[in-house]
Amino acid sequence: MAQISLTFPDGNVRSYEAGVTPAEVAASIAPSLAKAAISAQVDGQHWDLAWPITADAKLAINTLKDDAAALELIRHDCAHIMARAVQEIWPDVKVTIGPVRDYGWFYDFDRAEPFTPDDLGQIEAKMKQIINARDPVKTELWDRERARKYYEERGEPFKIELLDRIPAGEDIRMYWHGAWQDLCRGPHLQHTGQVPADGFKLTHVAGAYWLGDSTRPMLQRIYGVAFRNRDDLKAHMTMLEEAAKRDHRKLGREMGLFHMQEEAPGQIFWHPNGWSIYVALQDYMRRRQRADGYVEVNTPQVVNRKLWEASGHWENYQENMFIVEVDEDHAREKTVNALKPMNCPCHVQIFNVGLKSYRDLPIRMAEFGSCARYEPSGALHGIMRVRGFTQDDAHIFCTLAQVEEESKKFIELLARVYSDLGFDKWRVKLSTRPEKRVGSDEIWDKMEEALANACRAAGYEFELFPGEGAFYAPKLEFVLTDAIGRDWQCGTLQLDPNLPERLDAAYIGEDGAKHRPFMLHRAVLGSFERFIGILIENFAGKLPFWLAPRQVVVASIVSDADPFVEEVVTALTLAGIRAEADMRNEKINYKVREHSVGKVPVILAIGMKEVEERTVSVRRLGETQTRTMALDDLVADLTAEATPPDLRKA
Repeated sequence: MAQISLTFPDGNVRSYEAGVTPAEVAASIAPSLAKAAISAQVDGQHWDLAWPITADAKLAINTLKDDAAALELIRHDCAHIMARAVQEIWPDVKVTIGPVRDYGWFYDFDRAEPFTPDDLGQIEAKMKQIINARDPVKTELWDRERARKYYEERGEPFKIELLDRIPAGEDIRMYWHGAWQDLCRGPHLQHTGQVPADGFKLTHVAGAYWLGDSTRPMLQRIYGVAFRNRDDLKAHMTMLEEAAKRDHRKLGREMGLFHMQEEAPGQIFWHPNGWSIYVALQDYMRRRQRADGYVEVNTPQVVNRKLWEASGHWENYQENMFIVEVDEDHAREKTVNALKPMNCPCHVQIFNVGLKSYRDLPIRMAEFGSCARYEPSGALHGIMRVRGFTQDDAHIFCTLAQVEEESKKFIELLARVYSDLGFDKWRVKLSTRPEKRVGSDEIWDKMEEALANACRAAGYEFELFPGEGAFYAPKLEFVLTDAIGRDWQCGTLQLDPNLPERLDAAYIGEDGAKHRPFMLHRAVLGSFERFIGILIENFAGKLPFWLAPRQVVVASIVSDADPFVEEVVTALTLAGIRAEADMRNEKINYKVREHSVGKVPVILAIGMKEVEERTVSVRRLGETQTRTMALDDLVADLTAEATPPDLRKA
């Protein structure tokens, strides 16, 4: 039998017979490791303990202490255990697929009757029985016809369709959790008992079309979350409760910010309060970008398909584009256009007008570009996932030698913006070359080195994600963490030598010859719509004073105070503060309660005492105590608070 060499993380090398499994390797090292092992890393790939290793490799044995591997397997096994539990309780239910997702998993079922909350409790109880049984998990490779016959005999049409979708030549891997079987790529745990019985919970049920296709059967999707222990699960459930309180859709209604309706799916009707946030944020970004050397442009929303064909989007992105056909002067064939899903091809058109010299570079071109992308109706989510949105989009045209400095400048800009907007915790992801790519290794080395150096020069470390870059260049992604610990990927910096080539962008170099510029696609916020949703949820509606749509309400306690209420509102308005009067014939406690629900940061109460002393009684949102201030002092304080952070620092 041929021998192979396995290299371990500590540098030790051991020889084994080809075909040895990670489970056998773990057993050869120590019985305790064999018992604790859950999976392996073989040359960086997540490997089932039962899969044979047939060539020299780097090997690491994973245990439940290895966070990423453990959580992936726990959640994946929970999906299978849940499906098994459902079929043990209701044998007529057909199973489909159950992938891992953020914090947990889901599994889609074909069942005539809808699942109820009581059903979820019953399924959870059955899952715990299966976990406590510690049933072994095993895997086998089958040929396609054997697998097809197996599912035909058991009446599982969805599994047969999934089987047919597996490319020719790819392994057909069958997994068993005890006596229950599923078609799966794996890997999985050694036995059901390795799933923490107190670390999971089923959360809710939703409808989902088979394979996301609205013409296919509607299935029932059960969601669950899973962690390594009860404490982590409890912390997550607490976070979910807090997230529900902060839901931007709920707060959007209470604060009168926006609404959405079926006549315009995935598009937003901004109300005055919501549009106030939008405009303040856009004005802030415009100032920040202008100070950083950007020129602002505006490009058409409807563009002929010829440009999208030249850019490659027609071939690769058409299913996400809204197509517009126009009968130009009753021509024989209609002109085909598309609403722009992104701004980059149009920015290249501006760059291409006139001759550009190396002395003109870098050119930093920004646009608050209105874009439209088709999203399936099931994927739409408030203002976080929409079909019509505006990006804080910009493209930097530069030389390869300028990439590092331009990337550093962008990271510094992004850091200033995130800090101003209240996000001090964020991290950087560097995605590098995939296996299938264009360009020489030399160019890839320079591009990846430029982005890595830019991060370090700006004072930030990065997480490396090998193989996750675009086929033409590496990229940086910026992930911020909100007040309750959720991660949001917002900012991006994508290098691109490809689009300038496709659209024939060029500049004249020092040598007098034409050269292709590098193009840096960059965004800080991403889309205004989504980022405003993140802001609402991060601050639970209590936005920073300068962003708050309704900054001050001046409420009368008695009607005789109305003239002074109007005087106070006028003084605040002249100082640039968004103030309004509430002189309704209602009790002051009612007014305070109503405006607090609307997340008004400052409520001023004025009665006859305040009129006589020319003072105001000030209540801050979230505080129970009020304090009395002279009107002039209040105006001075609130004027400072209402100044956007970039102007305040200036």
